[in-house]
Amino acid sequence: MLWAALDNGIFIPNLCAIRKAAEPFAGCRLCFVEIEGRNGPVTSCTEPVAEGMVVNTQGAKAKRLARTALELLLASHPVDCSHCAKNRSCELQKLCSFLGVKIDSKRFRKLVHHWPIDTSCPTFTYDPNKCVLCSRCVWVCRERFGVGVLGFAHRGFDRVVTTFEDKPIAESGCHVCDECIEVCPVGALVFKDSEKGSATCADKKTKITTR
Repeated sequence: MLWAALDNGIFIPNLCAIRKAAEPFAGCRLCFVEIEGRNGPVTSCTEPVAEGMVVNTQGAKAKRLARTALELLLASHPVDCSHCAKNRSCELQKLCSFLGVKIDSKRFRKLVHHWPIDTSCPTFTYDPNKCVLCSRCVWVCRERFGVGVLGFAHRGFDRVVTTFEDKPIAESGCHVCDECIEVCPVGALVFKDSEKGSATCADKKTKITTR
């Protein structure tokens, strides 16, 4: 249902949706809608379209759930937009504007991580503190390119996207295809400069080729 709405110009908040994924990740809990005849809101990414279905994408209950999910996400996100490479192109900013949530919402107690930033690759930086666990980079690395450098580790608040044995990305076998940076909705994966390149992280004498 989510893609049917988006393809027809009806925006439904989402962060983890991947069109080509065989199954929806359904991790962000932002795409709630209300369906006539249902007891409560459902996630649109997991709901197939059916003939005669009456859907309300702006229902009060659905929007309340989406706002709460977004505010919980922001409570563990280091909000420093003016110094972030994704400022003005960050999907969190777009969602805050659409749902009427302040980017510096204080509804929930702030609790952020202080993980080290990985700058080992020549072309991009990975800041796990800004990661929203949308799984886009994990999917594109494993399913689309068959590399599988990135994956999830730990549970609960300590859940994080990382490499095998928490090695720096430069030592993980990354091909630097740039795709994980392209799909990241926030400032967790960003290019070190405005020039996009392609390189092999492990090679310290890598020649960066502009796309």
